[in-house]
Amino acid sequence: MSYEMILAETEGRVGIITFNRPERRNAMHAIMGAEIRDQIEAWNSDPGIGAIILTGAGQAFCAGADVGGWKQGIEKGEGGEESVDRYRRDESWVLFFHRSKPVICAINGASIGMGLTITLPCDVRIASEQARLSMRFVRIGVLPELNSTHLLAHIVGMGQAMELMLSGKTISGEEAARIGLVNRVVPHDKLMEEALATAQDIAFNPTESLMAIKKLAWQNLDEGDIMTIHERERQEFQAAMDRPAFKEAVSAFTEKRQPDFHKSQ
Repeated sequence: MSYEMILAETEGRVGIITFNRPERRNAMHAIMGAEIRDQIEAWNSDPGIGAIILTGAGQAFCAGADVGGWKQGIEKGEGGEESVDRYRRDESWVLFFHRSKPVICAINGASIGMGLTITLPCDVRIASEQARLSMRFVRIGVLPELNSTHLLAHIVGMGQAMELMLSGKTISGEEAARIGLVNRVVPHDKLMEEALATAQDIAFNPTESLMAIKKLAWQNLDEGDIMTIHERERQEFQAAMDRPAFKEAVSAFTEKRQPDFHKSQ
């Protein structure tokens, strides 16, 4: 499929989406958002894809929302009205990533405002040593969005989250790794290699198990009843044991070989 504001390619069982507006530092336009969703939805339905990488073209990952794009989107006939309208009607990014196949963010440069909050509901964040990250909302008189006031505190702790949100300061990839905002920071020229290796490790596993893990993690994010968590896990564990992937894993173990969870796809 041909897109206006993203590039899409595959590498084995990994889908790669590149935000492709380098002249605007990959600012999130409504059309770009709709294209990202369309491609992820296509890969969610594709048994040949097990994990997805998001990254940016040029020197930025995503430098925030495209305010100019908002203006175009509300002017009839400009900015791709159909895509803009669909983008507005879509479920939140948080719920969208919640139900999607595992998503790895390869943060190659500036990750500012929405360009940072959009990574928080994703599953893994890997940053280049050239990455710069900021919850910059307060500096332009607005507030963090995309459930980030909750997710950020869950990821880095309340103290670190409050400092990032209240100051609007920009931090390096190294600092982001230190506080747990990203899983790790790597040399810039190794970023995609590391992201791809991580995505391939994830995509190797049974898709049903990956989705069940994500479902449980999100369901249990704020669950205070330990027995409710126990029962949810018991039900998903039993369901997993009834799937072909479990039987393949047992056979592979006894035959001393690597399992092939996707041989029938």
